[in-house]
Amino acid sequence: MTGKTQTSNITNKNDPKSINSRVFIGNLNTAIVKKVDIEAIFSKYGKIVGCSVHKGYAFVQYMSERHARAAVAGENARVIAGQPL
Repeated sequence: MTGKTQTSNITNKNDPKSINSRVFIGNLNTAIVKKVDIEAIFSKYGKIVGCSVHKGYAFVQYMSERHARAAVAGENARVIAGQPL
C-alpha cells in the first residue's frame, strides 16, 4: 500500500441527508478505468468518503454538497478512456 486511506465502497444511496453530496458518473469505460483512477480524478474537489464502481458507471460520495457540485461542474463531459462522462 502507498499509505493512502482507502475509501469505502458505500455511497449512502439510502441516506436522504447525503444524497446531494453524491455524484453519479455515467458512460464510464470500466474495462479501463478503475476505482483508484476515479478517486484520483475526483479527489481534487474535496474529501471522498465513498466510491463505488459498477459496469459502465460509478458513484462518488463527498463530505459535502459543495464538493459534489464542484466535481460535477469540473468534470462534466470530460473524456476519459475515449468516452465523455
